[in-house]
Amino acid sequence: MAFHLNDPVTALKNVGGKREKLYEKLGVRTVGNLLRFYPRSYVDYTSPKLAAECVPGEPAVIEAKVLKKLTPAPIRKNMVLYKLLLTDGLSNVMLTIFNNEYAYYDMKVGETYLFHGKFSTMGGNYQLTLSSFIRAEDGEVMRPVYNLTEGLSNGMVVNNVKEAVANWGRLLEDILPQEVAARHSLMPFEEAVRTIHFPSGKDAYDRARYRLAFEELFLLSMSLLLLKGRDKGSTEVQIKDPDMGPFYASLPFELTGAQKRAIGEILSDMSGQVPMNRLLQGDVGSGKTMVAAAGCFAAFKGGFQSAIMAPTEILASQHEATLKKTLEPLEMKVCLLTGSLTKKQKDALRAEIAAGTYDVVVGTHALVQKDTVFQRLGFIVTDEQHRFGVRQRGELVKKGERPHHLVMSATPIPRTLALIVYGDLDISVLDELPKGRQKVETFTVHSDKRKRALGFIKKELEAGHQGYIVCPLIEDSDSELMAAVRYEKIIQTNYFPEYKVALLHGRLKSDEKDQIMNAFKEGKIHLLVSTTVVEVGVDVPNATIMMIENAERFGLSQLHQLRGRVGRGNAQSYCILVSDNEGEENRRRLQVMKETSDGFVIAKEDLKLRGAGDFFGDRQHGLPQLGIADLLEDSALFRTAQGEAKALLERDPGLEQPEQMRLRLYMDEIFGNNDSGLN
Repeated sequence: MAFHLNDPVTALKNVGGKREKLYEKLGVRTVGNLLRFYPRSYVDYTSPKLAAECVPGEPAVIEAKVLKKLTPAPIRKNMVLYKLLLTDGLSNVMLTIFNNEYAYYDMKVGETYLFHGKFSTMGGNYQLTLSSFIRAEDGEVMRPVYNLTEGLSNGMVVNNVKEAVANWGRLLEDILPQEVAARHSLMPFEEAVRTIHFPSGKDAYDRARYRLAFEELFLLSMSLLLLKGRDKGSTEVQIKDPDMGPFYASLPFELTGAQKRAIGEILSDMSGQVPMNRLLQGDVGSGKTMVAAAGCFAAFKGGFQSAIMAPTEILASQHEATLKKTLEPLEMKVCLLTGSLTKKQKDALRAEIAAGTYDVVVGTHALVQKDTVFQRLGFIVTDEQHRFGVRQRGELVKKGERPHHLVMSATPIPRTLALIVYGDLDISVLDELPKGRQKVETFTVHSDKRKRALGFIKKELEAGHQGYIVCPLIEDSDSELMAAVRYEKIIQTNYFPEYKVALLHGRLKSDEKDQIMNAFKEGKIHLLVSTTVVEVGVDVPNATIMMIENAERFGLSQLHQLRGRVGRGNAQSYCILVSDNEGEENRRRLQVMKETSDGFVIAKEDLKLRGAGDFFGDRQHGLPQLGIADLLEDSALFRTAQGEAKALLERDPGLEQPEQMRLRLYMDEIFGNNDSGLN
């Protein structure tokens, strides 16, 4: 049988259609994907403890002999409790196994095993709730633990990975240049992959992880350098000293110092010979749209068009409304180009855009389609840019002759991390909120206080305000999570019969979403039951209260984004986080939400809790994904890898040397269509 890394996972033993779908949920479609599906942690069997040395409430590994098996006890439907009496030679331990018939019958009385699980004491007796076990004589001393989905056990993944390593591992090739690997004494790639899945000990693990993290960060650095290099060269869009007086005079409020500073940085960039490539970071409600509007006005004064690309039609419509209100009194024409327009409407609008009728074009992905042509595009804004791929942003840039590019993000990132992640961008930060904004009071409650919380929401509605209730799911599933569809029906009937309650979620058609949001903005809807579709950009100043169900299901930064939908007017606003999860990590997360409203502080805590490894991969679609490297923990390694990438591109800008062939092919694949900026 011929083996290929792109073989589907069904090429592995015991992987049929059902398990294939489970792997797909984890992003694993091929055997090559599985080999790079690194463990999230390990059970270290190398140093077992005596029961007397273990800490109650914490995970533990003990070496013990099975003395006796107790009779299995069914405790409810589809749940059986298994118990075994163990001895570690000094103390007895009662082992509890939930619903794992295989483990119970696999263990033999009189044999010794290494047991891993949660240790506890009751009435002076030692207890261990089993997570996993191995035979004492087994040589596998560090057992991998993988991210899983329901229906896929850790044992299944371990067996599949063992087969993949044995039969496909030899196909793994080094992308890193040999001289770089030699300079840093890096383990060969195949050996590193095999070792990271099944390390023989801590030293072997450390060497394998270093090798794999170095490669990920090297490839990421190379991609960012190529992105940055692609935009080099002079631009004809040089706008010198535009008269911004009319713009400032037309505003009904004074800009914050941070907004003025950011506008100054943007105007300085737009006057230069090199195209601007700037990130505008601002917390929710910090006024990024006004800064973008100033850039559009400057472009207009220079005789150029502007394009603003948003990830959703709701956000694009909102930008269009704000920009029309701000810019049309200044004799600028603003239009909205989205996928929901009819073909006839799109064709007519595109003809006018090409003729230069419109000065500012706001839109969604429709902006990057081939049929959209600009007369003289000089300024581009991509909002919530992490939702767009590298290629999409590149396609929009190509619509002009080296236009200036402003990237906006309401996802705060600690500055040191932003400098790494956005290595191809200069950075402006809006760290002030407009005057009159009040801190949103945040509370946490258990679900048994839900009725009381709904009563609090009712008081806000009685005062003439509006509110949101956010659920993690759209429709019911087998889980205990709140689903928006059922929730909306229950509260409309039982709690808010005299108010208009509406449902908003991602499966609705674009025009339906727009109708609901417009009715909410106009005050025709009092309470919106929604999924996270309201996370970004929805601006309704009269909304003063938000309740988030199953708050433990959301990341800290996502909770902060959701909370940012209230507190946008002058009235005191509130956020209620509902969660029954008593885990230490969840308590810490929710405490952070209660204590601070600073998005940068929250982002830092979020990164500490969940690591930065997935931060970049989740948000920068199109660039190399990080599977093992951590941008916070590996910042020194990142700088080393970045230095090697820079040095290589200086020596061989086009990666034309024979030893760089694999690296060049990889970069072309990442960027697509040989658009990597390589010669």
